[in-house]
Amino acid sequence: MKVIYHEKYKAVYSDDPASAQGRIECIVNELGSSYQFVKPIEASNNDIRLVHTEEHIAYVKRLETVYNIAKLAVGGTLRAAELAMKTEPSFALIRPPGHHASSDSCWGFCYFNNVAIAIQKLRKENRINDAVILDFDLHFGDGTSNIFNHVFEVAYYHAPRTDTVKSIKDYLTNIGKRGIIAVSAGFDRHELDWGGMLKTEDYRKIGEIVKHYAEKNTEGRYFAALEGGYNHKVLGINVKAFLEGMQRS
Repeated sequence: MKVIYHEKYKAVYSDDPASAQGRIECIVNELGSSYQFVKPIEASNNDIRLVHTEEHIAYVKRLETVYNIAKLAVGGTLRAAELAMKTEPSFALIRPPGHHASSDSCWGFCYFNNVAIAIQKLRKENRINDAVILDFDLHFGDGTSNIFNHVFEVAYYHAPRTDTVKSIKDYLTNIGKRGIIAVSAGFDRHELDWGGMLKTEDYRKIGEIVKHYAEKNTEGRYFAALEGGYNHKVLGINVKAFLEGMQRS
């Protein structure tokens, strides 16, 4: 498994919790030498136009400290999706997050919808026909839901706050075959984070469920991208547990 990462993701680009100093570093330090790190390049505006309007792109561009890092976050997710198409699972260790970004608006620390753009690019290039997006962030990814609301071929599933692990397993058991599975991986449900719900081991189980689903139903194509998670003391170990679950033996 490869981790898509760039040193520029350490930049503090705003005053929100997703941009806090040390948030990315705590994950990098935990993953250490266990994974191969791969650098992304910035996404093009043509990539971003697959999902977002010109007006929205112009709005983000006016946020000078945000625009370039947001394009690099999209680029990191595109790289993860590209590796997944080669049946190599990958994790985009990126920021800003993206699942609250709709086609023409954004909020909740998000600017461009990283996962939605990656899926839409694969569809536009006719490399996949359909996809499933699993979101286990504490918060509902309204942006992703809005973007694919009328797109039958792309199923978006936000896991409920109770029985999260079982619900994910049940959903993926019933969704059937898809071209790829993408995961909006938010870690703010942890018992020591905002949600106060999941244990570290639960993230490992979720990773295993995703892996087993992909091996059976997507020809082994799966990737994830970082969304939320704000307690730096546990964020790194939670990410690592999830990746250990996702990793092929």
